[in-house]
Amino acid sequence: MIRAFAAIALPPEIRESLVRLQAGLPSGRPAPPENLHLTLVFLGELPEPVLEDVHLAFAAIRADRFDLTLSGLGLFGGARPRNLHACLLENAALCHLQARLETAARRAGASPERRRFSPHVTLATLRPGQGDPGPLERAVIAGSEFRAGPFPVESFGLYRSELGRNGAVHTELAQYALFSSQLAFPGP
Repeated sequence: MIRAFAAIALPPEIRESLVRLQAGLPSGRPAPPENLHLTLVFLGELPEPVLEDVHLAFAAIRADRFDLTLSGLGLFGGARPRNLHACLLENAALCHLQARLETAARRAGASPERRRFSPHVTLATLRPGQGDPGPLERAVIAGSEFRAGPFPVESFGLYRSELGRNGAVHTELAQYALFSSQLAFPGP
């Protein structure tokens, strides 16, 4: 069984902005810089034949390139936060791609999470009930002015996630190109 997900990798300059932001966080376990990404579909544990079918389904998807912008910070978990993350500006192309990937994964035999898609980049994981939520809430308010991007999204990847003592290690298994919707005409 292989624990897998589809995600958008972040350009180095965006990762650097996020790492600087992480340095000012009051608590939580920061995500390692190499693990900063935007998850599109979490696939869970899959047998290799199903993962191969998912790969083939993802390879058949044709979608346009688009730009993304990170904007502000947020918390998941309500009164007992478990995740501090960077938010994204609303983007119809991103939501369309995510929906197509989820549909393709289901048709290939995977059972992706059924949560509503809430695009974000996890900056730190938190233990519920650990510490006072006040400093976290203040960090989110202070981070409301955070912006990174826009940056071009020209591909997405299929990743393996191996859990270990020091957190997850993500390995890209395949990368899928997005396409330009602009027509190019030869010159005179």
